[in-house]
Amino acid sequence: MFVVLPQGRPLELANFGDSWPELATRNSIFHVMHTVPDRIPIHSWRWFKKSLSMAQQMVSVLSYERTKRATALSSSLQPLLMSTTFCAAKMYHSSFYALHIHLRFPIQCHFEMTRNGIQDSSSKGINGTGFLLGARVGIVAKPSPEFVAGVFGTWLSGGVAVPLALSYPEAELLHVMNDSDISMVLSTKEHHEVVENLSIKCSAYCSLLPPVTSIPSKINPQEPSSNEATSSVSTLITQINSSKKIKGDDPALILYTSGTTGKPKGVVHTHKGILSQVQILSEAWGYRSEDQFLHCLPVHVHGLFNALFAPLYSGSVVEFIPKFSVSGIWQRWRESYPNDGSKNKEAITVFTGVPTMYTRLLQGYDSMDPDQQLASSYAAKHLRLMMCGSSALPSPLMKRWEEVTGHRLLERYGMTEFVMALSNPLHGIRKEGTVGKPLPRVEAKIIMEDGTETTAGVGELCIRSPSLFKEYWKRPEVTAESFIDGGFFKTGDTVTVDEEGYFIILGRTNADIMKFGGYKLSALEIEAVLLEHDAVLECAVLGLPDEAYGEVICAIIVPKEDAKKTAEQDSKPVLTLEALTSWSKDKLAPYKIPTKLYLWDSLPRNAMGKVNKKELKKLLGA
Repeated sequence: MFVVLPQGRPLELANFGDSWPELATRNSIFHVMHTVPDRIPIHSWRWFKKSLSMAQQMVSVLSYERTKRATALSSSLQPLLMSTTFCAAKMYHSSFYALHIHLRFPIQCHFEMTRNGIQDSSSKGINGTGFLLGARVGIVAKPSPEFVAGVFGTWLSGGVAVPLALSYPEAELLHVMNDSDISMVLSTKEHHEVVENLSIKCSAYCSLLPPVTSIPSKINPQEPSSNEATSSVSTLITQINSSKKIKGDDPALILYTSGTTGKPKGVVHTHKGILSQVQILSEAWGYRSEDQFLHCLPVHVHGLFNALFAPLYSGSVVEFIPKFSVSGIWQRWRESYPNDGSKNKEAITVFTGVPTMYTRLLQGYDSMDPDQQLASSYAAKHLRLMMCGSSALPSPLMKRWEEVTGHRLLERYGMTEFVMALSNPLHGIRKEGTVGKPLPRVEAKIIMEDGTETTAGVGELCIRSPSLFKEYWKRPEVTAESFIDGGFFKTGDTVTVDEEGYFIILGRTNADIMKFGGYKLSALEIEAVLLEHDAVLECAVLGLPDEAYGEVICAIIVPKEDAKKTAEQDSKPVLTLEALTSWSKDKLAPYKIPTKLYLWDSLPRNAMGKVNKKELKKLLGA
């Protein structure tokens, strides 16, 4: 647990509050709901209303007058950490005198928690009733302050947040809602009608998540109104701490797996596990209060932890672009760093995305005129950090991005079950085709088919981490089967390591590892080679059943637009199996070269943007 002092210096404390909701609270402008659902006890509903009301005083909102496309969430690390450890901070540092919650919408405002306000509230407690302890609350909202407010309000009430993505097919969404046994769904107005109909089907109460607004004011810390705001926020914090209702090992979040290799499973994360992960990421990637993140990811693992929770923990500003926009992102970077050499005071410093985003950003760059390209390249070079993950980063994409922006993308590896475990270094060599080494306090080992551990061979990656999930929701047998002795989680990914200890992901054991004759082949390895072809924009490689060889290698390729135009002008196919085979001979072993080829306009992807090979096989009749 870290406490950040007013001067910004971290002080490490032991055993002082390990519950994330007490850390992850800000000033979300949350209107209190008045209707009491039938299945929720009245005292619990009152507490839930109070929690949401308090979230209104604790999530800061930052937006820009000059553009309506960005909604933003501003964060300060100090009140976040204050939420759990203000008593400990007073004991350990007598100069700990005040903490600020900053609000810009569009003028600068702040609330101040003073030493006196803390002392006054520390004697007040909660009687122990009123928590929605353990109740699952679904949250439907695009990436926005409203979403964050819904999560924090749920946590403050003792509930378990279950983010729901409307990009899921209805059947899959209903599976998640029914499987998680949600009591209530919070949704923003734009999704409310759809969510209300779904809620009826799974017997859950549906309530509106009102829009977040700012409270523009100029609060003088010496004025009584400021002390009143201070007291109300710190009183809630003290009530949570003294109630002992929410513990570090309690469930806080249920995220559902992407379902690429089976039916989505509910992954239960605890408050302590969430806190451990954000501390690990903040340390490894150097997140700091001066950073400003541009967030355009789905609010799942990558978008929740890497781009939201960890930045908030570190005091960074998170600016939301609810829908990915190629032109919008380039424009925001150019606004941050004009080519006259100046820097906007609200400049973006960190961006994290997935390979398809970077591919589209390069396509957008290529469509610009030379002057705009120059300005865009100049601006991108000035960001502090750019990261990539969620699927393999193709080598041609990595190289081209570095040519255009000067950034060698930091590639990392994670899963819903433990969030992030491996990463290329912030400072040091970021090796192409690898996902780096274990993050701080994370242990990784490779287990071969015979059950023995190897340090250089090929096998299944197993992870032990403070951020490991607690269980699969309502699946104790599956949970037990997912671990080996020592508390290591079996990832289901086949990996190896290079001579310097960098991990290389060969693919999902049951989806990306193909059996051709006596060989075990990595689909990801073959995909990486095919992506070097000038005509290939995207590709997916999979094994199709074959009586003679077990499986044959099939490639599904999405051609580049310019390659298609050239082929049309020449009245030729954009790519044939014969041409691909000839091109591959110098790059792949004969048994790795695809023997079947399909040209498609796009690849089916799941809600997280990953290619759904299970769906691909269905489409191919396999």
